[in-house]
Amino acid sequence: MTTTIEIKEVSIVRNDRRILQVESGAISSSGITAIVGPNGSGKTTLLKLLHKLIEPSSGSLSDSWRNLRSALVLHHTPMIKASVRCNMGLVTDCPNPPLRDEIDKMLARVELAHLSSSPATKLSAGERQKLSIGRAALQKPHLYLLDEPTANLDPAATTHVERMIQEFAAESAGVIFTSHQLAQVERLANRVIFIKDGEWVEDQATSDFFNQPKTDALKEFLKVELVNR
Repeated sequence: MTTTIEIKEVSIVRNDRRILQVESGAISSSGITAIVGPNGSGKTTLLKLLHKLIEPSSGSLSDSWRNLRSALVLHHTPMIKASVRCNMGLVTDCPNPPLRDEIDKMLARVELAHLSSSPATKLSAGERQKLSIGRAALQKPHLYLLDEPTANLDPAATTHVERMIQEFAAESAGVIFTSHQLAQVERLANRVIFIKDGEWVEDQATSDFFNQPKTDALKEFLKVELVNR
């Protein structure tokens, strides 16, 4: 299900502070889109908005967005005190709850089958992230919303998570992810959105984003981040 989410004059305000402002923007529900920007710029807030977890204080999103089934994986997803298998099966927001066979296949896909009976609270950061993303996949979403999906992961876990992101897109689901790793953004994304101080500044195809930034804000951001990476 491919559609374009149109965002018009959307503002999100909390405690008299604007945390997100989008005058006009559009996001495709297919392919892979990255959201980048400094810490606290509103990237996670945008994901929560797209997931319908929060409502805009003003403005609107196109009607097509309301028909999209999304799965949100935040940077720190808590685990209940139960087995890995039990945590993987905690899927409620989907057309049909996953069958045992589907859970087994997903555990194998995320390379956690050997830990299925282990306490989920004992998993490493990389294992927790793979479990969370696998659980999101069991929801059969049209759109994956991933907040810093490889933050603090070792190279092997990062490679695995990136491969899953590419597989989801190849399976006709859209992926929108936040990242501070510009090399990762270049590897994965078809399009990049830049947010600063709660404001959607610009978005472009990935190659143009890095090679032909339009605004001074993005030029300065890339100058600093590309030097430091």
